[in-house]
Amino acid sequence: MDASTWVAKRQPPTLLGRLFDYKPFLVFICLTPAIGLLLAFLTYPLGLGIYLAFTDTEIGGNGSWVGLENFESLLDDRIFLQAVWWTFVYTAIATVGKFALGLWLALLLNQHIPFKSVLRAIILLPYIVPTVLSAIAFWWIYDPQFSIISYVLVDQLHWLDHYIDFLGTPWAARWSLIAANIWRGIPFVAITLLAGLQTISPSLYEAAMLDGATPWQRFRHVTAPLLMPILAIVMTFSVLFTFTDFQLVYSITRGGPINATHLMATLAFQRGIPGAQLGEGAAIAVAMIPFLILATLFSYFALGRRKWQQGSDND
Repeated sequence: MDASTWVAKRQPPTLLGRLFDYKPFLVFICLTPAIGLLLAFLTYPLGLGIYLAFTDTEIGGNGSWVGLENFESLLDDRIFLQAVWWTFVYTAIATVGKFALGLWLALLLNQHIPFKSVLRAIILLPYIVPTVLSAIAFWWIYDPQFSIISYVLVDQLHWLDHYIDFLGTPWAARWSLIAANIWRGIPFVAITLLAGLQTISPSLYEAAMLDGATPWQRFRHVTAPLLMPILAIVMTFSVLFTFTDFQLVYSITRGGPINATHLMATLAFQRGIPGAQLGEGAAIAVAMIPFLILATLFSYFALGRRKWQQGSDND
């Protein structure tokens, strides 16, 4: 055979090579680590929590299956019903406050103002500070003896003749927690909406101004429709984060006074861990799942609507 026409014979692929050339196998290998992490740190704890909700398990003991008894007892539990009511009120008021102030800040930072970059960095500070540190700071601010707010109002401005007991009465403590949650949540809303505002073409505002549109009309007919998909996402995450809030509430009030500020998350922890009733605590936590699913479905179907995505009237 002429050496110039000789061609090396290709070796047949090995079994491992054929496996990696097989697309379903390659997809399975790539997804295995993620699936393993989800099973270990999400699926298993969630499944165990749902199982415990139907048992009378206590810390240090083996429980037995009791069916719906935990949920039936919760329907007659005044503290649980109060926690459910307060969780919804807390979520509604805090979410509206965060959105109102966050949208206002986003619109302000979207304008040409001096030191805009510095202001954006400052606004992020409440969000990047660990929640527990924020809670400790607010716990000091709300202290009945050393509150800086009371000091200014009483000792400096002389507007009041007594120090304010922010955390000593139910409604004072509730409003104090709402204020702390709003303060911490504003940066997330503001920065996210600001990113959405940056995607809106200035030519649309110029065209609206040439047509004689007022600032309110430009916001209503240009900004709001184009910002609606991002608003839906931010609204959903804000509701989920507020509804499941734990660190802020537990660090400041521990659910007091007289259980007035317990959210469902803090009550579930108190019953399950300090109270040693794992089954009852898990039942309270499981009772939160339907609302969280509804909020997620709202976001999913709302984002799928072409009217929201394009600002048109077509579904």
